[in-house]
Amino acid sequence: MLIPLRHENMEGRRWPVVTFALIALNVVLFLGTHWTIEAQEPERREVRMHVLMLAATHPDLSMPEDVEKFVNGVQTRTPEAVWKQLASTKRKPEDAWDRQIRAVDDPQQLQAEMDSLAQRFANVQSSSILENYAFVPAHPRPLSYLTSMFLHTGWLHLIGNLWFLWLAGFVLEDRWGRAIYPVFYLLAGVGASLFHVLFYPGSVAPVLGASGAIAALMGGFLVRFPKLKIEMLWYMLIFRIRFKAAAYWLLPLWLFMEIFYGSLSGQASGVAHWAHVGGFICGALGALVIARTGLEHKANAVIEDKIGWTADRAVVQGAEFLEQGKFDEGVAVLHKHVAAKPDAVDAYSLLRQLHWRRNDIAAHLEATIKLCQLHIKAQEGEAAWQDYQESVLSQESPSSPP
Repeated sequence: MLIPLRHENMEGRRWPVVTFALIALNVVLFLGTHWTIEAQEPERREVRMHVLMLAATHPDLSMPEDVEKFVNGVQTRTPEAVWKQLASTKRKPEDAWDRQIRAVDDPQQLQAEMDSLAQRFANVQSSSILENYAFVPAHPRPLSYLTSMFLHTGWLHLIGNLWFLWLAGFVLEDRWGRAIYPVFYLLAGVGASLFHVLFYPGSVAPVLGASGAIAALMGGFLVRFPKLKIEMLWYMLIFRIRFKAAAYWLLPLWLFMEIFYGSLSGQASGVAHWAHVGGFICGALGALVIARTGLEHKANAVIEDKIGWTADRAVVQGAEFLEQGKFDEGVAVLHKHVAAKPDAVDAYSLLRQLHWRRNDIAAHLEATIKLCQLHIKAQEGEAAWQDYQESVLSQESPSSPP
């Protein structure tokens, strides 16, 4: 299994409040819906299975429009041989209900059973969180395009998505600002759902989770930071390997794998691979639009004005050199700046990153010590302790950037 640990640009210019808000909203909604969904799912699955078995074995029974639409949608997507097996009375009974209904020959009794199932089906449809707030391609509700992004099936689903959201999200928020970034996130998430519909227009399987929108962040990350190296952990049983890879080949490889698995397994895997592909494409295109229209430049000007970076042009230049991979030029500019402003915390923070990228460990540690001293001088003990811990970790694991 491959897990991203961090990347080389883990320091932003200000607190990523939108990313924190998205993470918090996902967690709160998960805690508020998870156990209800788990309680509703057995009934929902049982009713649907019983409706399908009765409709397959007795296709002449009348059904309400919503039930008939559901049955026809499933039958259309199901291989003929599988549907015939479901209709066969010789197959192994699925449960006690299936065993009992096979013994019924009276058409009126069978119709009464279908009517009862149809009523239960309608009740489940009206009360189910998944039916109302997850995205169902066969009958999507307008609100579900948004609400489905904040529902998750379990803890691993939630934690995995939020970790990717943090890694890709906060750095894009730092570049795009607190207005463009959330709009991008939500619109790209909607685009991911629409892309999924192209492949499964009649599907009644609920689609939920933030992964489509997060795949969009990954696409935006690739466009915005193609050369940034991502540290990965590969492990299998007792074997663990840590390595770095540039975004320009690691993220396209992930996209190719999603296309491969989507083509190979479709919906059988239980993962909306094509929603991931659609989100990634929407994210990459959206990032290009943001860059080409000048929106990012305007957002950066606003951010720099708010945090006071416009007066320190050298720091802005140093950050640009860091992104362009011109480490020596960045160090030269910042050394001149700190000579004139020895208390420039932002300059020393950038110098740490530049020295690390140049593999100049001694200079990196020297900048770290100075940064800690400045934090302590400003009575920011927590920030100084964090810088110290990162420095210790970098010495213990030289492959890990601070």
